[in-house]
Amino acid sequence: MIEIRHLGKTFQTSAGDIVALDDINLTIADGEIFGIIGLSGAGKSTLVRCINLLERPTAGDVIINGKSMMSLPEKELLQMRRSIGMIFQNFNLLEQRTVLGNVCFPLEISGVGKKEAKAKALELLKIVGLEERTRAYPSQLSGGQKQRVAIARALATDPQYLLCDEATSALDPNTTRQILDLLKSINRDLGVTIIVITHEMKVIDRICDSVAVIDASHIAEVGKVSEVFTAPKTQIARDLIIPKESNIISTTGGRKLRLTFDGEEKTREPLISRMVLECGAPVNILFADTRIYDNVVHGHMVIELPNELHEAEKIMYWLSSNNVKWKEEI
Repeated sequence: MIEIRHLGKTFQTSAGDIVALDDINLTIADGEIFGIIGLSGAGKSTLVRCINLLERPTAGDVIINGKSMMSLPEKELLQMRRSIGMIFQNFNLLEQRTVLGNVCFPLEISGVGKKEAKAKALELLKIVGLEERTRAYPSQLSGGQKQRVAIARALATDPQYLLCDEATSALDPNTTRQILDLLKSINRDLGVTIIVITHEMKVIDRICDSVAVIDASHIAEVGKVSEVFTAPKTQIARDLIIPKESNIISTTGGRKLRLTFDGEEKTREPLISRMVLECGAPVNILFADTRIYDNVVHGHMVIELPNELHEAEKIMYWLSSNNVKWKEEI
């Protein structure tokens, strides 16, 4: 388990102090995929680098498996870091080394013999699907292949935790899906706890169990992905999760309602079809975004009501009578 307690990080610059993190408190359970999402400059990358003390916090503590990272002697800290792998947006591969050489590198510096290191590296390259590219150099690889090498390298020391700092930001959508699916399989098959830092909600949607929303150096909201996605409590979470009005089709019709689906069984029913047939009034669907978490549907839909007041009121009454959560969009 990773416990982050009252964590703070302040950078001293010639222009004055810059507070990157302020009183951060999080608990990340073993075995889960935990997402940390925020806009650029919110402090999320600083936070992930503080977890393994690549950046040393100026306040608070990081406790891993009951041990305070801040109070560990240097030798024990280095040992603890071996249990925390890390992958980056720009891969950080050694250009002069082959794929096999890159994966062997952390094993070599840990004192593992060449034969054993090679066998371990080949095993990991098979896991990430690159066993045929062992002799290739980074310059000969695609972005997705480079990130697979980086993942294999991060797994070389059998880490318990894997930190992913914007690991898919430099990749195209199809490659992003492949890398996220690979991370999910690593979590499932190897039992590695994964912390994902991102500014993209689609990344959180696809693989994370829980999510923390960070804004202006503070944790704004934290919870299960399905809960935060369905009912965000803060403005920053709504901005990240629910599209702004500019993303919804602009019309000159009637009032607009946002329907929220929270995983109840009724969300699998053809609600809109039933509503139109039973109310005898049409609606426009302006936006819909639903996802399946734990085999049930969560999401949002924006509909536009008829201009005629009686028909609009009939639809709102029908929605309330059928326990469909809704609120009017301003």
